[in-house]
Amino acid sequence: MSTTSLYRRLSRRETHSPLSGLAIVLALLAILALAYLGVEFVLRLLGRSALLVAPAQLAQAVTDAPGYPAGALIAGGIVAAVIGLILVIVAFSGSRRARHTLTSERAATVIDNEVIASALARHAAYAARISPDNTQVTVSHRRAIVRVTPASGLTVDRDAVSAAVDEQLAAYELEPSIRSRVIIESQGKVGA
Repeated sequence: MSTTSLYRRLSRRETHSPLSGLAIVLALLAILALAYLGVEFVLRLLGRSALLVAPAQLAQAVTDAPGYPAGALIAGGIVAAVIGLILVIVAFSGSRRARHTLTSERAATVIDNEVIASALARHAAYAARISPDNTQVTVSHRRAIVRVTPASGLTVDRDAVSAAVDEQLAAYELEPSIRSRVIIESQGKVGA
């Protein structure tokens, strides 16, 4: 296995959440259902009354299903289809963590979105010539939104801030790449 594919696999593992929680919940539900059926069968063999429904009554209810009202059957089918569709969608869409990878041939480098936001805030504040406390950056999977609050009475050059943020994002070579959006607040901040 080449180191590039190893790094790619490690990066994917760190940027995507595992679905083990859902698998555990589904396994527990299946175990509980099978344990219930097992208890009902044992109670039937011992000649005792059923906890909820006797296995023979349950089997009879399934075979009598064509005689039920059509609305109830359709509603049950829709509920089952929706649950199945949700499970299929969750299975094929791995949830993403708030992380990006840095492109590198020598190492698998994973960086948290908050670290990216902090660095972009510092560079945006420097380009706007304001205090770093007056910048707020939110980084998502594909976008960085930079909010700049100027000091009262001063103007901020949006193009300079955009250029500084875009230059930093290009230098990081993040995967997946991030586009920036700079918002200059209309209300200034006193004492900035």
